[in-house]
Amino acid sequence: MRPLPFALLVAGLAACSDPNSLPDAQITNVVDTFTISALTGTPIASPSAYSIADRAPIRTDLSAGFDFAFDIVPGSGVPVLLPRSALGFPTEGSLLPGLQVREELFDAITEGVTDGYITADTIPVAVGERYIGRSRVVCSSLGVPKYGKFEILAIDAATRSITIKTLVNENCGYIGLEPGLPEE
Repeated sequence: MRPLPFALLVAGLAACSDPNSLPDAQITNVVDTFTISALTGTPIASPSAYSIADRAPIRTDLSAGFDFAFDIVPGSGVPVLLPRSALGFPTEGSLLPGLQVREELFDAITEGVTDGYITADTIPVAVGERYIGRSRVVCSSLGVPKYGKFEILAIDAATRSITIKTLVNENCGYIGLEPGLPEE
């Protein structure tokens, strides 16, 4: 067996360790739905928040690892989504979890964006509205959040719950929000 020329070996090693390249996407983007209950007026055992990073409803009595919560404002009955900062959680870093209202249809939203998110205000919601969401920074090796898209399918005032269609890209560093294995 003949040894590789030194220049070819160095070039190959440099390509493998490029700090600006993303690892290949491993997790397929899929459309899903979830239902969460209001923070107030529902049993504490009911999940009232959602983690974009984990693609999962979260019980706020068991974990602070979520990106937004749902509530129905007492008195007015207005359904709202609340990013972490709107609930008074400490703000760390420059990329806070948040939501951005979108006009496009759910399927037409093809990628997340890095700025323009509502991060500290209450967001009134209605059936049919669509949003892009940015998680807290969870990809520690890259220092980036994860992204998802959301559509409000139903709000049930009687059970104080909301049902949301979602697609979350769980691949660190990728912003593509279409079904399948993301390329970007």
